[in-house]
Amino acid sequence: MAKVLLKGNEAVVKGAILAGCRFFFGYPITPASEIAETAAYYIPLVGGTFIQAESEIGAINMVYGASSGGVRAMTASSGPGLSLKQEGISYLCGAELPCVIVDIMRGGPGLGNIAPDQGDYNQMVKGGGHGSYKVLVLAPNSVQEMCNFAILAFELADKYRNPVIVLTDGFIGQMMEPVEFPEVQVEVPKKDWALYGEEDDNKKLISSIYLDPDELEEIVIKINKKYKRMEEEEVRYEASYLEDAELVTVSFGVVSRILSSVVERCRKEGYKVGYLRPITLFPFPKKIINKLSEEGKAFLSVELSNGQMVDDVRLNARQSDVHFYGRMGGNVPSEDELYEVIVKILKGERKWLKTG
Repeated sequence: MAKVLLKGNEAVVKGAILAGCRFFFGYPITPASEIAETAAYYIPLVGGTFIQAESEIGAINMVYGASSGGVRAMTASSGPGLSLKQEGISYLCGAELPCVIVDIMRGGPGLGNIAPDQGDYNQMVKGGGHGSYKVLVLAPNSVQEMCNFAILAFELADKYRNPVIVLTDGFIGQMMEPVEFPEVQVEVPKKDWALYGEEDDNKKLISSIYLDPDELEEIVIKINKKYKRMEEEEVRYEASYLEDAELVTVSFGVVSRILSSVVERCRKEGYKVGYLRPITLFPFPKKIINKLSEEGKAFLSVELSNGQMVDDVRLNARQSDVHFYGRMGGNVPSEDELYEVIVKILKGERKWLKTG
């Protein structure tokens, strides 16, 4: 198929449609509003349903209802909206309902601003709602990946009966790039647990409330086994120049694109710098970081936040120096800025820790 110039926010919807998504429930918020706008136009064209809910809380609970009916459903928002959706996400995990949720991150805390940010990492990756649960988190860094990861997200959601988050910053959501749509043939399978309005539906129960402590404990143990399987089977990352690296950069979203260029520049100038981009933020690429740490490599986590992913790097690189550099408020570091940070770390001039 010919390539089409699209925004990231548009590409994620078209990827979802290719994946068989026919239900979208949303509420507009910058910088994610084009997702709802695109879904409002295209979802009905393929026989689906778009509803602008009365609120973010309404939207996530509509997803709960649609997913209970065995269909592929989706919603999208940005930080303040995702904060309101957290209770519903916890319910979806407790009821083991598959769906896809897109978060286009903006500056915070509070209403903050509408500029690119990565400060939603903790609430999305660690689980901002109550209870013992996890969600799969995919982190695209291009418009093409916004399309591709929407397809992958629905596959993983059905595989594990679990919500999947597509998490990126406002830069990736708003930027325009050529997209080539993959050729996919998706048949959404009938799900034996879903409610289709048939006679045997009265034998099924979709719920996240278990009043007996022993019963709830058994449910949590069951879903924890699922999370462990995710960690064994679904870790994804992109890497280069790791073999002889003295310093490994770790980043996601738009920052990973900048660092990719910076690492190439460092290599040309003789600095042994490696590149590691987690594609799944949960499950996090723990094993490769632990292995690199055992080899004596240092790490630099670069984020558009005050330091959130860096905690996961530190946890799995205990034998290494872990440096951090962050920009906030919608500021995105330049190539020259990050090059200077890396060179100063390698020369031992200082341990960088910029948090404002």
